[in-house]
Amino acid sequence: MSSKTKLFLNWAETYQAGPAKVGGKGWNLGRLVRYGFPVPAGGVISAEAYNLFMEENNLMSARRNLSDNITAANVGEKAAGQSLAGFRAGIISGTLPPGVEKEIASWLAGSGNPGRPLAVRSSASLEDSGVASFAGVHESFLNVTGLENITMAIKGCYASLWTPRAISYRRKFNILDEELLPAVVIMDMVMAEAAGIGFTCDPKTGRQDVLVINANYGLGESVVGGMVEPDEYHLCTDTLMPQLINKLIGKKEGKTVQKDGGGTVFLSKDTSENNKGGQVLSDEDIVKIALLIQRVFEALGGGEQHQDVEWVYNGRDFSLVQCRPVTSLPRYTYPELKGQPDYWSNANTKDALPMVLSTLTRKVVAGLIGGIVSAPFRAVGYPILPGLKYMRVYQGRVYMNMSLMQWEYFDAFGFTPAEINEIAGGHTPEIQIPPGKKDDKRAVRRRNWYKVKLMLAISKFQRKAKQEFAKTRKQAVKWFNCDLSSTSEGALLEELEKNNRLAVAYTNIPGMMNISSGFPLKMLTDTLEKSFPGKGSALANDILTGQGAITTAEHGYRLMELAETARKESAAREFFNSVNYEAFLWEEMLPDGSAFKQAFRAYLEEYGHRAVYEGDLANPRWRENPTYLLEIVRSTLNTADSAKIRAAQREKGQKAWREIRKGVSLFRRMLIRYWSGKAIRGMEMREEAKSGMVGMALPMRVIALDVGRRLTDRGVLKRKEDVFNCSFPDLAAILAGHWDGRGLAMLVKDRKVRNKNMASLIAPDVIADETPRHPNAAQVTPAKRGNSLSGIGIATGRVTGTARLISHPDEGSRLNPDEVLVAPSTDPGWTPLFIKAAALIMETGGSLSHGAIVAREFGIPAVINVPEVMKVIKDSQTVTVDGEEGKVYL
Repeated sequence: MSSKTKLFLNWAETYQAGPAKVGGKGWNLGRLVRYGFPVPAGGVISAEAYNLFMEENNLMSARRNLSDNITAANVGEKAAGQSLAGFRAGIISGTLPPGVEKEIASWLAGSGNPGRPLAVRSSASLEDSGVASFAGVHESFLNVTGLENITMAIKGCYASLWTPRAISYRRKFNILDEELLPAVVIMDMVMAEAAGIGFTCDPKTGRQDVLVINANYGLGESVVGGMVEPDEYHLCTDTLMPQLINKLIGKKEGKTVQKDGGGTVFLSKDTSENNKGGQVLSDEDIVKIALLIQRVFEALGGGEQHQDVEWVYNGRDFSLVQCRPVTSLPRYTYPELKGQPDYWSNANTKDALPMVLSTLTRKVVAGLIGGIVSAPFRAVGYPILPGLKYMRVYQGRVYMNMSLMQWEYFDAFGFTPAEINEIAGGHTPEIQIPPGKKDDKRAVRRRNWYKVKLMLAISKFQRKAKQEFAKTRKQAVKWFNCDLSSTSEGALLEELEKNNRLAVAYTNIPGMMNISSGFPLKMLTDTLEKSFPGKGSALANDILTGQGAITTAEHGYRLMELAETARKESAAREFFNSVNYEAFLWEEMLPDGSAFKQAFRAYLEEYGHRAVYEGDLANPRWRENPTYLLEIVRSTLNTADSAKIRAAQREKGQKAWREIRKGVSLFRRMLIRYWSGKAIRGMEMREEAKSGMVGMALPMRVIALDVGRRLTDRGVLKRKEDVFNCSFPDLAAILAGHWDGRGLAMLVKDRKVRNKNMASLIAPDVIADETPRHPNAAQVTPAKRGNSLSGIGIATGRVTGTARLISHPDEGSRLNPDEVLVAPSTDPGWTPLFIKAAALIMETGGSLSHGAIVAREFGIPAVINVPEVMKVIKDSQTVTVDGEEGKVYL
């Protein structure tokens, strides 16, 4: 070690050093300071000082001897205890390296109050990490004053690694002694009026929508050490601001306070002067500390890893003195699912949200998905377990809990796990239904009754849906034209809360519309299958082709018509064919009398709230940046032919009905027409509901951008768009006046790096509990017509063409007319590409995914759910897509 190596690191240096050198506790505190959290002044004695201490005091040999000879089996024996006690005594009697004492003395002197009380706490290299918490295993010393006492406390921290308790913990978790090097945190004591612990989850039940705070008067030792029954406050975190939902006022049998001369003392109620009863924190302060703890969850836990946070309150402000990951949490689910994995799948999310989601969007999406998924069950009165987690973020991407969905749809309506997987698509394993559950007569009657209630509820929601859709369109126009510059920050926070509540309330509509299309489509397919074995699905797809006013398909139809309009107009042709073409100049370059210009304005008025990957608030809406749409018009200027597509759709449907009329009785034809009508209406309303959902979320984007503008003006952020790399707790704390935003720019910078790193990772399709599962690539099967890949055919027809691999709609200019579009997934932003594609192949998707609905509507052959097809097929390779067989021939 260099003689110039610093051994006492300030918080900034602590962050840079990393957990291996400053331990988990120290590094987490350094991270908190970096991101602007209130942490007492202090720093860390690095783990290098411990090794130096061991060498200079000739303790290395004894340490190796203990490591070699003390095992999990003999650690409790008397001889082991004596050996450990002797080694601890050697540590206590040792001398710290001169450099350590000198650096601490310099730090103390620099504060102007070298005799102030300090906390000296162990911070071992794996402590407070995701591997192990070491909670209560190593020693901490509070109210330490003077250099001599600080020195003794540091050695006490070192010695605490060599207690039977600490050895047992390491042996239990297979942690080698040499892996655990102790650093030591030294920080100012806070004059504590109250203190406690906060959990971003409920550690008792495992619920992850509840934040729990324990609080007592005085120092936090009485809470951490379990010496009292503290107050316990529960807050709901589903909302943007935490909502206090329950208070359990503890007995608080005493409190821990600083003792004269150093250390602490526990004062019982009988001996404690001025001991207070009642509630430790006011309701306002409970929400304030809860919001601070939520910020820790987002900043240090990435919104994925729950946190255990120790806090102190001085009567005016809160300080954080420790945070660590929650490493163990009870599983909260239905009894029937216990003993089976939670299967998290991107089957339902890969269409709309395949990318690493922006930080700001995650909380909004979690609330919306939870509302959408649970809507059918709430509508019929099914007893949903409260607080279930339907969505999680894994490496930045969104996954759905398909185990929950498979069980609830079976238990409520009798749908099998296989049927749910078919609708959702993807490659999710099926849960096991407990024996006896399928045929239990009472359960069957209950499911049938729920089905009746569901059909009635669907009709009710369909009747009022059109009115709701109209409201969302008006709201989108209103918010695009909204000026928030004079709105107070408190009012902005209220608007965020209000619009989030409205969006969550609206989820009943898309939730019910989702199932309103799925059930009729299944009944239609089953009815056709009885008369046409093996062809039910293909015929269903054909008779649905071009039959509905599918809003996402209308995007494409209208773009084709726009291209046709532009083709007929000299001003538009001149604009699109110019060598100096710049899409963003369309308003300036096209004359006001241009028919194309007027038609395009009308298009943006109706669909301008949509976007490519519109589920992420960070992505600009088409009305803000229509470049993508104009590029589609430009690339189809000479080829767009909406009449040809409409004619092909009619022919496909008529051909299917001719076949049906020949082979089906009048009664069954009536049944087929009934279910096809229901399926068409269901799909129309499903896609319109999705459009409405995007419109309902629009205000949060508009408000966020205004907040970003304000923070940029203050120098808190570099760009207003950086606001999407902030969490809602970040913004709420600033808008509520709890935080000035100091450290936010650094947090945004680190989040961008983290998101970029996660975006480079290959996303698994399924996660079983915490184990990612990547699907095997589709197997090439020899066949008479050539080697083939198998998937799900969702739009019939057979097309041979050039495969064009498109990973993102922004690459759409590479797709030439009449080529085969090969994509990982598609959301409504991809629809304009469908008007150029001759056929579609997708890696994922189900019968009601966006790609399936639009391909079926346009009548282009489509095969979906072909695992890893983007790796199997090569760009420019000639392929044949057979939508009836569900095969791709190579």
